[in-house]
Amino acid sequence: MTKRNAHTCRLLRQLRRDTSGVTLVEFAFVGPVLILMIMGLFDIAHSQYTLSVLQGSMQKAGRDLTVEGGAVNQTTIDTFFSNQVKAVMPNGATITIQKEAFSDFNDVGQAEDFTDTNGDGICNANEPYIDTNNNGSWSASKGRTGLGSARDAVLYTATVSYSRLFPMQGLAGLPSTVILKASSVLRNQPYGVQAGKGTTRRNCP
Repeated sequence: MTKRNAHTCRLLRQLRRDTSGVTLVEFAFVGPVLILMIMGLFDIAHSQYTLSVLQGSMQKAGRDLTVEGGAVNQTTIDTFFSNQVKAVMPNGATITIQKEAFSDFNDVGQAEDFTDTNGDGICNANEPYIDTNNNGSWSASKGRTGLGSARDAVLYTATVSYSRLFPMQGLAGLPSTVILKASSVLRNQPYGVQAGKGTTRRNCP
């Protein structure tokens, strides 16, 4: 064995026994996964907390809007609701509030009734329908925009969107924007006569 080969063998044996720097190498494998998990946990925790605040604030706003005079104070109540939610949001978060009034709880989430003469599941070809919300055209929802009248069931829906707090979406394959949605259905107090649902028969185009 030449001196050079012997020297190489001794060097390899020394390297095999040398454990200095192993922790750094191990962390290079484990570190990214650990950091991703921590950021993911914080992201999930923040989303759940935000959703909880969103639902709680919505219930409070809904109760305030269902009483007599709620429509007059609608802007003030909506502003208070938005401020409550934005307090736990990152800068640049957007909040969208929708209100739909229904004559009955059973109408919530239901499309206007029509006679499907051609069996295609679509209101078309001059098929007759009942214009329940009186908007002049067939709608996929029987609801009327706004708070409605006394005794109406009102569907409150709030949608919040904001950029993720941590830059981990690329590693985890998640969208860069978080979208949270909450809804609640409450009936207006009987402070007057209910307007009732529309019964006008029209035809789809």
